[in-house]
Amino acid sequence: MMRFFDTCLWSLTLLTCLLSTLNIFHGRGVMAFHDIHHKLYETNSVENVKQVYRTGYHFQPKKNWMNDPNAPMYYKGFYHLFYQYNPKGAVWGNIVWGHSVSKDLINWIPLEPAIVPSKPFDRYGCWSGSATILPGDKPVIVYTGIINEKPEPGHQVQNYAIPANYSDPYLQKWIKPDNNPIIKPIHENVSSFRDPTTAWFNNGHWKLIVGSKSDLRGIAYLYRSRDFIKWTKAKHPFHTKNDIGMWECPDFYPISSQGTNGLDTSTLGNDVKYVFKASLDLTRFDYYTIGRYNLVKDIYVPDNTSVDGWAGLRYDYGNFYASKTFFDPIKKRRILWGWANESSTRSEDIAKGWSGIQLIPRKVWLDHSGHSLLQWPIMELESLRGQKKQLNNVKIKKGGTFEVKGINVVQADIDVTFTFLSLDKAELYDEKWKDLPSENLAKSICGIRGTTVQGGLGPFGLLALASSKLEEYTPVFFRVFKKAGGKHKVLFCSDATPSSLNKNEYKPSFGGFVDVDLREKKLSLRSLIDHSVIESFAEGGKTVISSRVYPTLAINENAHLHLFNNGSEIITIERLNAWSIKTAHIN
Repeated sequence: MMRFFDTCLWSLTLLTCLLSTLNIFHGRGVMAFHDIHHKLYETNSVENVKQVYRTGYHFQPKKNWMNDPNAPMYYKGFYHLFYQYNPKGAVWGNIVWGHSVSKDLINWIPLEPAIVPSKPFDRYGCWSGSATILPGDKPVIVYTGIINEKPEPGHQVQNYAIPANYSDPYLQKWIKPDNNPIIKPIHENVSSFRDPTTAWFNNGHWKLIVGSKSDLRGIAYLYRSRDFIKWTKAKHPFHTKNDIGMWECPDFYPISSQGTNGLDTSTLGNDVKYVFKASLDLTRFDYYTIGRYNLVKDIYVPDNTSVDGWAGLRYDYGNFYASKTFFDPIKKRRILWGWANESSTRSEDIAKGWSGIQLIPRKVWLDHSGHSLLQWPIMELESLRGQKKQLNNVKIKKGGTFEVKGINVVQADIDVTFTFLSLDKAELYDEKWKDLPSENLAKSICGIRGTTVQGGLGPFGLLALASSKLEEYTPVFFRVFKKAGGKHKVLFCSDATPSSLNKNEYKPSFGGFVDVDLREKKLSLRSLIDHSVIESFAEGGKTVISSRVYPTLAINENAHLHLFNNGSEIITIERLNAWSIKTAHIN
C-alpha cells in the first residue's frame, strides 16, 4: 500500500474539483458534451481514424459521428441495432440510419445504412424512431422525417418504413412508401414533434406516442390506428408535465412486478406496472417514472412515489442519453440501449475522426420495492472475460490504496464488495445542501466532497485509469452520511475532474444517491472500464453512472487500477473479481 494523496496533489485536485462544481452551479458544462448542431455539416472523411480512446467492447461505427440508438429489435435469429449516423464526418449532420446486426448483442456486423433522406417527407433528415413487430412477424419502423429546415431545428413529421424482403434476416433493404407521412403536426409545435415510440396494441387499436413541448411543458401525444397507416390523435395527451422542457426519445413499456423477466410492449395484467421515460432536452439526462396505465382514458399516471421532473429518477446519472428499450423474445428480457457522447472538444472529435458510443446493453427489471428499476450489463458480456484476478479480505486504512495487478486495466470488468465494521463514523449530512439545486444535488455534493476530502465512512472505491504517480485518475466511490434522526444516506460518485491533464476537456463530477439498507454494513460496485468510458453499477444496479474520460498519461499499458479509502473507518475488500475483457468484433 501507499499513501493516497500528498499535500500538493490534494490542493490541486480540490481546487480543480471546486472550480468544476462552480461551473455546474452556473449552468455551464451540463450541455457541453451533448452539444447538437442542428444544421447539415460535412467534414473530410477520415480513413485512418485515431485509435487512442476508441473502445474495445462498446458499440461504435468504424468512424464518424453516431448518436441515438434507434429501433432495436430481434428478427429471424439476429439482433438489430439502428443508430443516428453521419457518414461524412465526426460531427452532427447529414443524418442517416446506420444499421448493424448481431447474434449476441456483443459482436456486430455492419450493414449499409437502412434509411436515408430521399423523399419529400424526409428530405432534410431521417431522425430517431422505433420498431414494432406486427402480426405475422412483420417489422415496421416509424421514424421522424424533416420536411423543411425551417423553423429550426426543422419541420417534423412521422413516417414509416417496411422491409423490402421479409425473408431476409439481415433486413438490408427498407421501403419508404409514398403514402408517408402517416402522422403530421396540426396544432402541435412543428419543430418539436419527434421520436415516435414502439407501438402497442389494445382495444382494437395500435397506439404510439410522439414527444413534444409547448413552451416549457413536456408533452407525449398519443396516436391510435387500426391498420398502422391511418392515425388519429387522442383528445388528451398521454402524459404531460409543466416546467420541464422538450421530451425527446420518449419510451413507454410494461414491467412485471413479479420476477426479472421482461414483457412484450402490449402486455396487460394485474402484476404489471408501467415505465414512462423521457430524454430531457434541457438537461440532457434520461428520467423515468413508474406508474399505471389507465386503459379507459388512455393516459399514463405516475405513482405517488415517483418524482415526475428534474429531481426524479434517472437511468444513469452520468453521460447517457436518448435511450431506447426493446423486448427480447428469445431470453424474455427487456434490454436498454443508451448513447454516450464524447466529452472531448469538437475539434478533437474531428481530428480523431469519430464521435459517440453506445453503452453496454443492460437488462432492466423492477426492484422489489416497486419504486425503481434495476439495471445490469447483459450476461453475454461475460463471454469476453479473459484473465482473472481475485482478492479476499484486504483491509485498507485511511489514506491507503491497493493496486490491482494481473489484468488489462484499460479493458476490464471489476466486481467488488466493500465491508465495514461500523456506521458510527459516518459524516453528518450538511443541511445547508438543501439549498443546492435538487435536480443535481448528488452531483453537486460529489464535487464538494470528492476523494481528496477526508471523510468518516468513505470516500472509498476505485481509482480507474490512473497514471503511475496519480497525476491522473478517475475515482468511482461511495461516501456514507448520517442525517438528523440517525438515518443514513449513501452517495455514489464518478468524478472525471482529475481524469486528465488536458485542460480543454469537459471533466464533470457525476453523482447519485443509493437507496440501500446498510444493516449488513456492505456496499457492492461493478465497473466496466473501456479506454475512454467507465460504466459503474452500485448495489446490483440500483444507481448507475457512466463517465467519458480522456487521460493523457494513463493510456493502455501505462494505466493502473487501485482500490482506495480516504475515510477514518477501515474498509475491507470482502471480495473482488476482476477480469480482462477481450476485444469484441464490432463493425
